Amino acid sequence: MSRASSGPFAAPARDGHPRRRFAQHFLHDQAVIRRIIDAVAPGPDDLIVEVGPGRGALTFPMLASGCELHAIEIDRDLAARLRSQTPHHPNLTVHEADALDFDLDRIAPPPRRFRVIGNLPYNISTPLLFRFLASLPRITDMHLMLQKEVVERMASVPGTREYGRLSVMVQLDCEVERVIRAGPGAFHPAPRVESAVVRLRPRPHIALDHARRRRLETIVRACFSKRRKTLRNALRGICDERLIAAAGLDPRVRPEILSVGDFIDLARASVDRGDANVRIGGRQLSTKSVENSVDKSPSSRVCTDIQGNRNRLAKKSPGHGII
Repeated sequence: MSRASSGPFAAPARDGHPRRRFAQHFLHDQAVIRRIIDAVAPGPDDLIVEVGPGRGALTFPMLASGCELHAIEIDRDLAARLRSQTPHHPNLTVHEADALDFDLDRIAPPPRRFRVIGNLPYNISTPLLFRFLASLPRITDMHLMLQKEVVERMASVPGTREYGRLSVMVQLDCEVERVIRAGPGAFHPAPRVESAVVRLRPRPHIALDHARRRRLETIVRACFSKRRKTLRNALRGICDERLIAAAGLDPRVRPEILSVGDFIDLARASVDRGDANVRIGGRQLSTKSVENSVDKSPSSRVCTDIQGNRNRLAKKSPGHGII
């Protein structure tokens, strides 16, 4: 991620231009780089996983702290250039791999924990984020560069336009803090959107077993696919008015005003009150069948056919991944 004209990793990419295939925009603003490093505050005892190190703009300042750093880079030429620096940086390990497919246990076996830093490609930022959330027991914290609008959605509060499924699912597991904003000029070439760094710290374990967690995911997905409907109508076939009232909620309100705690209460009531069967389209189905038809876990559903989505979305993305 370093500026192409300075630093220990000054050579440009193979043809001197970022690769459109990987939606590459290289971070070069030294003021932004310093602010990110200050926010991360790496130390010699840290095990850090960096996703998309690019030209090393953040990699080498972090290595200077003495941390153990594992860089996951999909671009073979950039990975090779980074790997060529390992004789000078024995605390650097480079993995040429797609972060969506990479097994984090290769870095360190459980229960050792690690920190995550990276600039996530905008067109696959959501599946990458949910992949990290699935590994939260292993993660100390995350500092992620994302499209500013995505960070706003993650940090939004009930009743706002930005509040939605992403807000609930991220805030369920993490404390969300906006850290740094970066304009298009901080990158080369400049993207067409603004960026921001978000800090995510895992919350203490919430007492939701597998069944309640699955139900919460189902409820949240249903609510925000029909966010302008009342809670009663959005959850038709999933939770009836009796269950909504049992959670202490008004069935006539819109889902967008519910807090994360409200969704937790609704999931608990839905499972604990024993709604073993619900009716959809005139058919009687078990709740397990409903969840299988309405919802998949974030890490599995979002990542389905991801290579096809990566290629399709890359053509549409107004701003590309920044590394």
